[in-house]
Amino acid sequence: MTGPVLTIALTGMNARADNPGPGVAVARCLAEQTRHKVRLVGLGYDALEPGLYLDGLFDATYLLPYPSAGEEAFLTRLAAVQSAEKIDALIPCLDAEIPACIALQGRLAALGIRTFLPDAAQFALRAKDRLAEAARAADVAMPETKRVSTPAFFQTCTREGWRYPLVVKGVFYDAVVAHDAAQAVAAYHRIAAQWGHPVLAQRHVPGEEYNLTALGDGQGAMLGAVMMKKRAVTEKGKAWAGVCIHDEVLLDASRRLIEALKWRGPFEVEGVRDRDGTYHLLEINPRFPAWIYFTHGVGRNLPAALLDLILGREPPAFPEPRLGSLFIRYAQEVVLPMSAFEAVVTGGGSPQHEEALT
Repeated sequence: MTGPVLTIALTGMNARADNPGPGVAVARCLAEQTRHKVRLVGLGYDALEPGLYLDGLFDATYLLPYPSAGEEAFLTRLAAVQSAEKIDALIPCLDAEIPACIALQGRLAALGIRTFLPDAAQFALRAKDRLAEAARAADVAMPETKRVSTPAFFQTCTREGWRYPLVVKGVFYDAVVAHDAAQAVAAYHRIAAQWGHPVLAQRHVPGEEYNLTALGDGQGAMLGAVMMKKRAVTEKGKAWAGVCIHDEVLLDASRRLIEALKWRGPFEVEGVRDRDGTYHLLEINPRFPAWIYFTHGVGRNLPAALLDLILGREPPAFPEPRLGSLFIRYAQEVVLPMSAFEAVVTGGGSPQHEEALT
């Protein structure tokens, strides 16, 4: 490792077993890379996010206001953390906060906090309710997706040519495969209550699920792609186990999408290959996936490469990924003194916890 120690702040400290955030996995990639000296600052939104208490990984952790509090509240809190920690770079790991980070890029840079993010137009075009435009531009198949403003749609949609099962999706998070109108209406109400409108309906494509994660250089090139076939999923369809594969169709489709979007920063492409072998685009997530540590495990540490891009450097050449490698996720308990939790609840942050349990 060469150069000064870089302080990197990351979000996404949540780790629900059915839908974990990417932040801890990104931090593990950065902690285990060998090109840069780093210290890591974890940023969370709730005092019960487990990543806030991983002392062996983070040098300090802080709470942020929820994105719904607005850009100014978000910036004010980051400025306070910057004053204490001297952050060199910020890697946002959750969809809902990225629009604020994009809008604040200039002001963050003025504080000395560097980022590597898409612009607002790129971010909007890959949103779930507009992604069909990007798919058409890249000549990639995508199942029909419709904005739904009332749950009554699911009672009458079969008259419009829709069939069950279909997928009910939130514009930021969540997707439920509904097998009848009752399930679809229940999913609509839950998703709308949790994530707001619009709620989306998408035709269901049966088949095998594939994911690809990589970096976009902002000029249309895709860097360091790692592909994964899901082998086990949670109730929310999130990967619990996966195998590293090479799929030329998925790779080519993803390249065309990133070229059309001129995407800048990390991303994940989610798709399904149907029984006829056709690949269908489901989503493009505007950040690293929760399984991102797998890229380090197969020899392509994408968060380390992102750090190069943030610093204005070209990442080193990527080795061939170790195809056939398998990841299996697991959950474990974090045991900590109550004082550590209280420091986050009452103070909004905590330095590295030095008090050991006895």
